[in-house]
Amino acid sequence: MNNINDIQKFSMDFFSLKGKNALITGGNTGLGQAFTLALAKAGANIFVASVMDDGGETKKLIEAEGVKYHLMIKDITEDGACKEVVEKCVEVFGCIDILMNNAGMCINEPDVLKYTRKQWDKMISLNLTAAFDMSHEAARYMIPQKSGKIINTASLFAYLGGQWSPAYAASKHGIAGFTKAYCDELAQFNVQVTAIAPGYFATELTAETRANEAANNRILSHIPANRWGNLRDLMGTAVFLASDASNYVNGTTVNVDGGYLVR
Repeated sequence: MNNINDIQKFSMDFFSLKGKNALITGGNTGLGQAFTLALAKAGANIFVASVMDDGGETKKLIEAEGVKYHLMIKDITEDGACKEVVEKCVEVFGCIDILMNNAGMCINEPDVLKYTRKQWDKMISLNLTAAFDMSHEAARYMIPQKSGKIINTASLFAYLGGQWSPAYAASKHGIAGFTKAYCDELAQFNVQVTAIAPGYFATELTAETRANEAANNRILSHIPANRWGNLRDLMGTAVFLASDASNYVNGTTVNVDGGYLVR
C-alpha cells in the first residue's frame, strides 16, 4: 500500500521547471542555445554567460516562452569571472537552481608535435577548469538552499581517444570524472550533478564533415540510428536532468549519440 501511495504522487509536473532559475554558460550559440531554449520551454528563467553577443536572437526566443532572460558577456576563464557570473545571476533572479556548464572549445592540430601547451592550456582552462569554478561558486548557494542541479557537457570523447586534439579528449574525460566527484560531494545536500555526452550532431560546426561523403559515411556507419543527431534530440535530456523527475539520477553521464558507442 505504501508503494501505491508513493507512485500515485508522480505527475508530469515533475518535469516542469516553472519558477526555477537556470544559468547556462555558452548558452546563446550551438548546442548551448538548444539547452537554453529547452529549459525555457519547461518554464525556467534563463541567465546566459557568453563571450559572444548573438544580436538578441536568443533573448527573443526565450522571452517568447514567457520567461525572463539575461545575458552577461563574460570570459569565464578570467580570474574571478565565475564568481561574478554566479553572483550576478543571483542578483538578477534571486537564486540559482540549475547550472549548465556548456561553454567549451576544440582546437585541432593534425601534427601532434605542433600541439603544445598553448592549445592545451587554453582548452583545459575553458572546458574543465571553468566548469569546476562555476560549479564551486554555484554550490555556495545550492548547499544552503538544500537543492540544485549541475549539468556538465561531456562528449563521446569522454570515452574515446580521438586524433588532432588531445586536450579535448582529456578535458571531456575530466568532465566525466568531475561529475562523479562532485556528485559524491554534493548529493548529501540534495544537489544532483550529471553530464550529457552529445554524439555527432548536424550543426554548422559539422557541416564540412557531413559534406565530405567518405567522412559522413564513416560516421554514419558507427551510428545504429543511421543519422546525425538534430539539436532537438538533446533538449528532452536537458529538461529531464534539470527537473525533479531526475532527483535520484546522480553522478552519471547520459549519452545522446544515437547508439554510437555500442559499435
